[in-house]
Amino acid sequence: MTVESERGTAELGEFTFECGESIPSLEVAYETYGEFDGSNAVLVCHALTGSQHVARRTSRGGDGGSNGTAGQARAWWADVVGPGKAIDTTEHYVVCANVPGSCYGSSGPASEGPDGDPWGTDFPPVTVGDWTRAQRRLLDDLGVGRLHAVVGGSVGGMNALDWAVRYPDDVHRVAAVASAPRLDTQCLALDTVARRAITTDPNWDGGHYYGEDHADPDDGLAQARRIGHVMYLSKDSMDQKFGRRAAGRGQGRPATDPAGAFFPYRDVESYLDYNAENFVDRFDANSYLYLTRAMDDYDMAAGYESDAAALGAFEGELLLVSFTGDWHFTTEQAESLAGAARDADATVAHHVVDSDHGHDAFLVEPDRVGPPVRDFLARGVSGQAVTDTVEREAEDVHAPVHTSLFS
Repeated sequence: MTVESERGTAELGEFTFECGESIPSLEVAYETYGEFDGSNAVLVCHALTGSQHVARRTSRGGDGGSNGTAGQARAWWADVVGPGKAIDTTEHYVVCANVPGSCYGSSGPASEGPDGDPWGTDFPPVTVGDWTRAQRRLLDDLGVGRLHAVVGGSVGGMNALDWAVRYPDDVHRVAAVASAPRLDTQCLALDTVARRAITTDPNWDGGHYYGEDHADPDDGLAQARRIGHVMYLSKDSMDQKFGRRAAGRGQGRPATDPAGAFFPYRDVESYLDYNAENFVDRFDANSYLYLTRAMDDYDMAAGYESDAAALGAFEGELLLVSFTGDWHFTTEQAESLAGAARDADATVAHHVVDSDHGHDAFLVEPDRVGPPVRDFLARGVSGQAVTDTVEREAEDVHAPVHTSLFS
């Protein structure tokens, strides 16, 4: 089935960021899928280094590899969003926007500043709240008022939660997948190390490395991405994927000290190096700094006495999906948020997936994410996939979940 899809960049005029600084014109790159009927709009919020390219394009330009797809050759949630998928584009009008500060078409450090050169680190600091406000402006531009739902994964889940707090009357249902109301200290520390890897790269040059006469801080960005990949995997998934195996013949070894050549180049090293090399070809180092800082800064309860107070005005329904092997955004954090929502008399369900894939589970296990999201969009927290999973996992002695985790 063919579903109408569009991509574009909206010029939204002057925009003042939460830091108080303004830019003359905010540009937001976006893609839409399906037809809007006035009440079926679903906003999908992307993760840290994702883009607006959330689903396969079908009728205007095709998927077309990396050409015209925001620098990502593959749609990042194509198994969840699309015709007949969990977020069904034959039923819903799906909007996904690249957040300000990123590098896939929206205004950010790499985009052109008032003097014609890239902004670099002169671009204003960006927060998750700025992402939400920019999305609200974009939806106004598209003629979309109240949303049927906002769905997001990882830091996109924080973005979705911010909708429930910032615009509680503008969204009927919010689903936060593999997310939390704030990062814990260990993740803050690892993000700090990742940013230091970038800012200590000699080519970073204070963030003003753009232009043919400058080299990009690829080494620093690659190292930051290696740290990120370790955060996204669990111990079990790393053992299963790589163990202590040496990489196969023909696997290249990066330049190292002479003594290091004596030791094996392991599968896990090869995996991290391969993904780091690919990442520097598609992402901007300054954007990585900006977006990780936005994620680190986010605290749903900021300005309120508690998470429950922050959700006090939200009268819609909330779905939290967490994964047992995810130590980046843990099941315990999600359950704490579910408890706060119950304290606020919000309608909430916490769906726990028993998985050893770590934080990446929300991307690599669409068959586990799809059913609860589909039924939540259709029937709210009373959706069959949600209630069935509550009963099944409550009875499963191998799954470390309990009925108390669910509303």
